[in-house]
Amino acid sequence: MMKNKLLVAIVAFLMLGSAAIAQTTMKIGYADVDYILGQMPESKQVESELQAHNTQLQNQLQAKYQEYQQKLQAYQQGAATMVDAVKNEKETELAQLEQRIQKFQQDAQASMQKKQTTLMEPLYTKVGNNIEAVAKEHGYTHILNGQVGGIDVVLYADEQYDISDLVLQKMGITPAPSK
Repeated sequence: MMKNKLLVAIVAFLMLGSAAIAQTTMKIGYADVDYILGQMPESKQVESELQAHNTQLQNQLQAKYQEYQQKLQAYQQGAATMVDAVKNEKETELAQLEQRIQKFQQDAQASMQKKQTTLMEPLYTKVGNNIEAVAKEHGYTHILNGQVGGIDVVLYADEQYDISDLVLQKMGITPAPSK
């Protein structure tokens, strides 16, 4: 019985000791992915392509809306003299145009999201690969993202553990003077 208690105490001591050793060998850093992306020349190209895509979609939407406005105006001007069957046909046509405009707006939003995902994916991959390389080179065991979507994830971190500028340098980009 005494042997069992002694054995349990030794095992517990060893486990606590190994946990303490494991904690002391952990090195945690963080990177601001938004900052890194903002410094990359490719981000400006992506932004330009997204703006061009958005402009194209806006122009198409404007054309559809103008068509709707013209048909609505023609309907309003002639509604008093129209036969009921023609009037109903025009109202149905206007309702269908409204539905097509709404569907186009939804499709345009989905198209913008898909385009952004498609264009940003290679940048995220590049940043991720370079974060991993810098972490390995500098002996970090964990790298956290300082922010996600503008919301702080890391509430406090010593700036000496911020590897954002090291990642930029790894990619051949000279970081901006102040962050």
